Amino acid sequence: MSFRKGSNMLKISGETTLIGLLGEPVSHSLSPAMQNAAIAELDLDWCYVALPCPKEDLEIVLKSLRTLNFKGLNITIPHKENVAKFCSSLSPISKRLQATNTLTPNEAGGWNGTNTDITGFTTPLKGKEWDQKTALVIGSGGSARAVVAGLQELKLGQITIISRKITSLNKFLVDLKSKDYSSTRLQGILHEDQHLNKYIQNADLIVNTTPIGMKGKITGNSEINSMPLGNKIWEHLESKTILYDLIYTPRPTAWLKYGEYLGCELIDGLEMLVQQGAASLRLWSNQDDIPIEAMRKAAKSTLNL
Repeated sequence: MSFRKGSNMLKISGETTLIGLLGEPVSHSLSPAMQNAAIAELDLDWCYVALPCPKEDLEIVLKSLRTLNFKGLNITIPHKENVAKFCSSLSPISKRLQATNTLTPNEAGGWNGTNTDITGFTTPLKGKEWDQKTALVIGSGGSARAVVAGLQELKLGQITIISRKITSLNKFLVDLKSKDYSSTRLQGILHEDQHLNKYIQNADLIVNTTPIGMKGKITGNSEINSMPLGNKIWEHLESKTILYDLIYTPRPTAWLKYGEYLGCELIDGLEMLVQQGAASLRLWSNQDDIPIEAMRKAAKSTLNL
């Protein structure tokens, strides 16, 4: 719910604008806390709600929320790919990533789709010199697509994708290679590649896009499965390397703790979440000055940090 700035009084009226999140599940989401904190700071008569939506109900829910005049929606798992078919138009980045996470209403009574994940990912990396630097990206799923597209925009010299399956890796490379980013070499290797240790040793940036290390996701031998690619390979990690883990529970992950021990610079997924949420709110509100710190504070508070 939305609160009046500087008070605990709910700001709900007969004219309150609704925005929200669609996914399944959504009960764990930090987005309501983050967005409503920002809404309060902006003193808007808005309210952001999380709405569970099974796959089979997506079309009717989208039509219903548009009829109810929702002013914007975030889209999360499992709808990021499927939602495209119910949008009137898609931004070029949504088409390229084959994923949409933000909807805005149009005058024809439908939804326009875009993706703010790239902005969320790259914002913590801006201000550094990335030209001709090298990056490793662990994983070749949906999150990795946004990561690689973001790194291409930062004009890194080489991006190497580490995947467990050759079929998904090859499709990933075909989809993400672009003549617009011909200065960046995009390549892929499998996780058992005999030269993996060298890639790790030479990397300027390593990004984990897998759920390995996430709270509640560790299975089997916890010693082996607490870090992506297993523990032993990270003996080759250098302190010069920046580690970026898209996971934010626990905070920090075992992988980032190890990097901290070596003196690496660390970034976790909480900042990406905050920044992509802020990018969505800019689109819905047409306001550039979004209270990022209020969003960050609300997210940390919800995580009890």
